[in-house]
Amino acid sequence: MRLTVEMASNLGRFCNKLATSITLALVFFSPITLANPMDQYPLHTAAKQNNVTEVERLLSASSPIEARDQTGATPLVAATKANAINAARVLINAGADVNAKDNIQDSAYLYAGARGHLEILKMTLANGADLKSTNRFGGTALIPAAERGHVETVQTLIDAGVAVDHVNRLGWTALIEAVILGDGGKRHQEIVAILLEAGANPNFADRDGVTPLQHAQKLGFKEIEDILLTYKTTK
Repeated sequence: MRLTVEMASNLGRFCNKLATSITLALVFFSPITLANPMDQYPLHTAAKQNNVTEVERLLSASSPIEARDQTGATPLVAATKANAINAARVLINAGADVNAKDNIQDSAYLYAGARGHLEILKMTLANGADLKSTNRFGGTALIPAAERGHVETVQTLIDAGVAVDHVNRLGWTALIEAVILGDGGKRHQEIVAILLEAGANPNFADRDGVTPLQHAQKLGFKEIEDILLTYKTTK
């Protein structure tokens, strides 16, 4: 049977559509996302996606573990910002620097502390985290952790030895931020108590001379006010 020109053309279009469908099926149903050949930062991408298999493959192929993307982030910082725990573990075990900072002064250690990414934070603490390192506001990891109400993170950082009365560029300590930037709720009440028990100075005032107690009173945070008053009475 001889094919006509029209039949050959239709057959060609059918084959092209079939090939496209097969390719799409491979992309959507493959257990491992196919690498984008145009991706300039494949290790960062794999890290953010928590794609351990791809992270390990790229590291085995000598992809630079401390490479920087357009934000100045290393693959570990990228993984941390996505809270990609398994990828972060692989990178840290492979020797990634937990203190390397991006363009806005976030390191894996500082960001994990600030955002309450507790599992990654503990890994950074076990692998050389610089407890004195500071973020773009001049604060340690403890200060934003206290502000954001990450109770267990605050305790973890204190247990690790982070200074409780470090003052950032705004003139605030972790205790002051827990009061003035918190919501006065149970998490921040607990954090205030933890900080005080760890030795935070309840009389340390901000640059305007306002103490944590005075801030709590102004904000109507009665429970925090009571904690501060009780601590001052009993200590």
